Amino acid sequence: MEVFFQQLINGLTIGSIYGLIAIGYTMVFGIIGMVNFAHGDVFMVSSFIALIALMVLTTWLGVGSILLALLIVLIIAMVFTSLINWTIERVAYRPLRGSFRLAPLISAIGMSIVLMNFVQIAQGPRNKAVDPILNTVVPLFGAGTYTVTISYKQILIMVTTAVLLTIFAWVVAKTPLGRAQRACEQDRKMAALLGIDVDRTISITFVMGAALAAVAGTLFLVFYGVVNFADGFTPGVKAFTAAVLGGIGSLPGAVLGGLLIGLIETFWQAYFSVEYKDVAAFSILAIMLIFLPQGILGRPDVEKV
Repeated sequence: MEVFFQQLINGLTIGSIYGLIAIGYTMVFGIIGMVNFAHGDVFMVSSFIALIALMVLTTWLGVGSILLALLIVLIIAMVFTSLINWTIERVAYRPLRGSFRLAPLISAIGMSIVLMNFVQIAQGPRNKAVDPILNTVVPLFGAGTYTVTISYKQILIMVTTAVLLTIFAWVVAKTPLGRAQRACEQDRKMAALLGIDVDRTISITFVMGAALAAVAGTLFLVFYGVVNFADGFTPGVKAFTAAVLGGIGSLPGAVLGGLLIGLIETFWQAYFSVEYKDVAAFSILAIMLIFLPQGILGRPDVEKV
């Protein structure tokens, strides 16, 4: 049971990061019906921005408080990542919005390759590491030689995910911006006729998704302590899988799907084989979608006649 609870904590931690990335996927898909496959690499770029900002603050400027440094790093990563994603939307996606459906998808894949290769050239192909951050652990319980523990960084990741999910769900449900986003999701042409600035709403949605990806990138850096230019692909695919599993278009569903993906791969590598943890996650997704194609919290499509 000690191993079970330890893996439960580890799975919830990793799943929280997937959930934050998945919210960006589900918000963009909900409004314009496009899978932004560059979102995973936006997440990767944000982790490098966080790495550079953290090194500048701690090494060059001598900021001693790690919590203050992380807060500043988070703000810097959110600002620059949002600017990058806003630029991508304006340059690569908006001109193709009225074209055939595959054009934005091809453009998104192209932007993914551009971001990944840019970081590879700018930062090099090797792993970039930082000193351990918030590694202090709190023992919970245990028997014999095995003790279940939780670290401060795991608490930070799970609490941050819960807080951001609450804030963004409130924004979408209760604010004028959220009403505009829901109107654009239902019918963009009718929303424009009613006075909603559709282009502005979509751009803000991309900015919001990038801000969440920046938080996830910073937490990823804190948790693993190492980043690589190829780190955007696998977490990005898993986050998209989480969005589909939870119900594409649902913010709580995206986080729930992320938590499930994190738990599945963590328990699988603990009790079965680490080599097939990704296979297990995607296999369970396929089985789930056979019986529940709209996802766990998704709404079934209703065709209007």
